[in-house]
Amino acid sequence: MNIAIDGPAGAGKSTVARKVAEQIGYVYIDTGSMYRAVTLIAQRAGVTADQTAKLAELVRSLELELEPGEQGQSVFVNGENVTALIRTREVTLQVSHFAANETVREVLGIMQRKLAERKGVVMDGRDIGSHVLPNAELKIFLTASVKERALRRYREVTDSQTVSLAQLEAEIAERDRLDEQRDISPLICASDAVVLDSTAMTIDEVIYAIVKLSRTKMAEAK
Repeated sequence: MNIAIDGPAGAGKSTVARKVAEQIGYVYIDTGSMYRAVTLIAQRAGVTADQTAKLAELVRSLELELEPGEQGQSVFVNGENVTALIRTREVTLQVSHFAANETVREVLGIMQRKLAERKGVVMDGRDIGSHVLPNAELKIFLTASVKERALRRYREVTDSQTVSLAQLEAEIAERDRLDEQRDISPLICASDAVVLDSTAMTIDEVIYAIVKLSRTKMAEAK
């Protein structure tokens, strides 16, 4: 079976999805890293999110590869390992704008479905259960309050001296707005998804809950 984990920025999807995949022996696919890779390459090429034709040409020309890595997944673009480069603040602040492009979502969506064809995948993102893998056997919508998500991100940021908690809170709220209001595959909770609000939960508690749900689904399928 396939497991789709969706949710807003900073909800802990990547960490949770990676750990769940490890525990049940599935392949982890972080779709957000694919959009970040496109954003990074576009920034290098001087292509902005509103330059639709140039962006479409760029995304179609990319050779994007995902491989198992120390943090769950390594990302390669045209043979270059960009795993660390796609996690910079510059990319984080712009990725929602590039992810709203129709061609970008179309091209990456095709890649994502192909990766999940053989089943046994835990895939996280914004529109996995609602759009990319609508037939996923288990769908999770992982969320948390804006304040809690900002606090988690603040603890992760290496240059925390230059970024205030209030600034991160405002940025996350803006990303929520952009993700929820975009025309193409907006961030929504699939009607058949299990909603997990992790505001007052530890990472281990969230992982345990999803692993338990996944094992129940597996048992039902036998």
